[in-house]
Amino acid sequence: MILQAKAVTKKFGDFTALDQVSIDVPEKCIFGLLGPNGAGKTTLIRIINQITGPDSGEVLFDGHALKSSHISQIGYLPEERGLYKKMKVGEQAMYLAQLKGMSRLDARKKLKRWFEKMEIQGWWDKKVEELSKGMQQKVQFVVTVVHEPKLLIFDEPFSGFDQINVNLLRDEILELRDKGSTIIFSTHNMSSVEELCDNIALINKSVKILDGSVKEIKRNYFMHNYSVHYRDKNNIPFDISQASFEVLEASTEDGLHTATFNLPAGKNPNDLIESLIPYVEIVGFNELIPSMNDIFISTVNHVNTNNIS
Repeated sequence: MILQAKAVTKKFGDFTALDQVSIDVPEKCIFGLLGPNGAGKTTLIRIINQITGPDSGEVLFDGHALKSSHISQIGYLPEERGLYKKMKVGEQAMYLAQLKGMSRLDARKKLKRWFEKMEIQGWWDKKVEELSKGMQQKVQFVVTVVHEPKLLIFDEPFSGFDQINVNLLRDEILELRDKGSTIIFSTHNMSSVEELCDNIALINKSVKILDGSVKEIKRNYFMHNYSVHYRDKNNIPFDISQASFEVLEASTEDGLHTATFNLPAGKNPNDLIESLIPYVEIVGFNELIPSMNDIFISTVNHVNTNNIS
């Protein structure tokens, strides 16, 4: 594990921002740090970046207690971006790269290459205030990654981007992972989690309530529901309520029927198909795997309901 938080607790007065939170971030993966607003994600990120410290618990980086020398191995892109508006873009990028320990020569060479990749090479001698918000965010992304840290932390990295630039940034993030970087990815956008994340941790009201690999979590939340698209056989209507399996919902549009079934324990999709074939013409069959958004909402609502009761 490149990063471990062990029973981390942080309070601000009477408010508990993190309550015994533990996470394990494997190397060379994209780790989704998820949760509603105010859940404690940003507090944990600030602790990892040593902006603040935990009241109890510990954070390990590469198996060692987190210390100030580790900062050079971490790149952080905060949700609230912050560049000096009056400075020239290239001058500021050079300054920030050298703060991370890069030589002037190495910083200039790698920044030029990144500026070309992000299609902002023409803005090197412009002032930051002359750039659009999207362009400024590209610059901040570049200065976050240019020193090639072991761990990258992106807090809502797609905020403010159009779809073309979202795709560009997404591809760069995937390439960084494939080249060996570990990435903590904090977002509210569950479709981004589906596309990018290998592992996740879900924090709600200061407590971690779910973690693991995305594939395992989706498998654990699988409800054995299947969608069947069918037409009447020989123009003889089939009463779906008479089906051998529980029907969760059914609809019809332009002569095409759709029904969602739940299979009980011990039954498989072939059993469902065989029960329908004598009566209908099946034209489509889908296994309904819950999305990360469904899992996110379900888990948070379940925990909140239990806390109320």
